[in-house]
Amino acid sequence: MTDSPEQQRHVVVRRLRTALTRLPHWWPLPVSVLIGTASGLSYGAFATPQYEATSYAMAVAEGETDPAAALGYAQSYGRLTTSDATLSYAQGAAGEPVRELRSHVTSETSPDSPMISVTGTSSDRHQAADIANAVIEAVIVSSGHVSKDTGVKLIKFTHAMTPDQPVSPSVPLGAAVGAAAGGLLGGLVLLVRPRREGWSVAAQVPGPAAGDSVAQDERELVR
Repeated sequence: MTDSPEQQRHVVVRRLRTALTRLPHWWPLPVSVLIGTASGLSYGAFATPQYEATSYAMAVAEGETDPAAALGYAQSYGRLTTSDATLSYAQGAAGEPVRELRSHVTSETSPDSPMISVTGTSSDRHQAADIANAVIEAVIVSSGHVSKDTGVKLIKFTHAMTPDQPVSPSVPLGAAVGAAAGGLLGGLVLLVRPRREGWSVAAQVPGPAAGDSVAQDERELVR
């Protein structure tokens, strides 16, 4: 008699459960490491390399302006590097529309010095340098329009150079990171997974105290 599909499914599930119970309890750890390593290798081998180039500008106080004001304006101009006005001015030299350019530009400022860094990211190493230089030039031009009012202007500190090496993970690094992440995940699985049936820790039940033993003997004598 042929089993129904429901019965066959139950048989398969039962066999899988039996096979899993025969595996050592630590099996999720090597499996997770293997999956993580494979994922890291795949990412390092097939992901498109990304390049980064960085240019710098410095805020300088002019005339009788307090030099401390340059630090505050550097923070403000750093926040303006990804504004629509700056990116619209830079899109021609960068060779990308504003929507794409915004995702390829990052900026940083220092709380201790009036310095602004602009980093361009692209799969083309020459394009990465063009983006960084175009955006920093746009910020410098914008600051020049109001420098008479603010008493602070931006000057270019360094020009972004074409990078030689990508910043995306290499194959060995991707494999190492994937293996580490897989090992961490596997360890977490071991911590949170329920224990198998039959695993228990014997409770430490204290024996009767000496006074209780004497009292029990006395009761037996009275009887």
